[in-house]
Amino acid sequence: MTAHLLSLATVDEPTIDYASTGFLIVCASLVLLMTTPGLALFYGGMTRAKSVLNMMMMSFGAMGVVGILYVLYGYSMSFGPSDIGGLIANPFDKFGLKDTASVINPFGYDGYGNIPELVFVGFQLTFAVITVALISGAIADRVKFSTWLVFSGLWVTLAYFPIAHMVWGGGLLSASESGLSARLFGATDGVADVVPIDFAGGTVVHINAGMAGLVLALIVGKRLGFGKQAMRPHNVPLVMIGAGLLWFGWFGFNAGSELAPDGTAALVWVNTTVATCAAMLGWLLVEKFRDGHATSIGAASGVVAGLVAITPACGALSPLGSIALGAVAGAMCAYAVGLKYTLGFDDSLDVVGVHLVAGLWGTIGAGLLSTSTGLFYGHGVKQTVVQILIALASLLICGVVTAALGYALKATMGWRITEDAESAGIDQSEHAETAYDLTPRGGRLAGALGLTTTRESTPTSEGASV
Repeated sequence: MTAHLLSLATVDEPTIDYASTGFLIVCASLVLLMTTPGLALFYGGMTRAKSVLNMMMMSFGAMGVVGILYVLYGYSMSFGPSDIGGLIANPFDKFGLKDTASVINPFGYDGYGNIPELVFVGFQLTFAVITVALISGAIADRVKFSTWLVFSGLWVTLAYFPIAHMVWGGGLLSASESGLSARLFGATDGVADVVPIDFAGGTVVHINAGMAGLVLALIVGKRLGFGKQAMRPHNVPLVMIGAGLLWFGWFGFNAGSELAPDGTAALVWVNTTVATCAAMLGWLLVEKFRDGHATSIGAASGVVAGLVAITPACGALSPLGSIALGAVAGAMCAYAVGLKYTLGFDDSLDVVGVHLVAGLWGTIGAGLLSTSTGLFYGHGVKQTVVQILIALASLLICGVVTAALGYALKATMGWRITEDAESAGIDQSEHAETAYDLTPRGGRLAGALGLTTTRESTPTSEGASV
């Protein structure tokens, strides 16, 4: 997904490739499924019972805000035709999806792969949505919903859209002849000699979201009782269901990034599967040897770690290389999630330990394990150097932008709900709802337990009772 992906087909009346078009529509729908209900269930199950609705609402809220902004100017900022300093595209060129009724050729040559540009728009919109939603797991249980919505809109505008342009839209971190890689190692016919590898979002999605989560966790501060009381997942089956939906939807995420149902998409599907299997087993092995038990939460988290790690590398590795990448990711992240206790920051649902760590490993690992340019395949260090640089650049840009936004919102709207509200439960204070009605309703069990079955008299405005 580099700049040439958006080159217009040169034939006068291009014929739409219906297979590629249908494929991409299905893949976009799968990625949307990843956010709601996939991520919402995964994160919701990992929180406490008094916070589950708020956690799920943060995913729904991100979808609402980002979906609108992407149509207004996000697509234009990411993939518009006018590059501004390698950092963004002009947000007004395609404002409101103006001039997107054309047919594009994602492969840059005639006769194959022509798709409506709006299909590409829809696919990329879902990536922006889930990236923002991922951040929410780092600040669970304690932030104002209104501040989260404002942050979502500002962050996707100032961090996600620019980095998407830099990596995929022909900007500074792409294969463009004006990009960082070309400046270091040269370019041929307008394309960098060493093409940065980020097939489906290691930098744009996972490093971006993970770094934002780390910065916000530091700015917002710890939950009440963090490190002093147990904050266990309230519903492990929801976590497992969410992880399964994420895995299912991830095939749209990764294979869909090929933009056509071809041999590369097939390789990506297999690589995504085996890397995830290996990561799950790697995480469980660490748990078994370290703690004596292989847990359900560990299996679900290992699945996500593998999916994250293979995302940037899935089109460049062999299946055997993908197994190695996934196994390392699972073991690495199983240890990394404990860093928040060692370093004293409250990354509530391990966005940093999973998405940032696995995203960094997958991006750099692509430079080691790429079958055509990787260090371990005898092709030298250039690809690895490029991968490290694009990862570091993403970290720096995202960190600076997130810190500026985080502190600005802290000084104006404020991030934290009150201590009383946090103690009682954020669901009630922010949404006036609870996920589970645990009030006794009467019946044989209530009677046997000695619980009241009498309806309370509640005065109405007319003075009667109900």
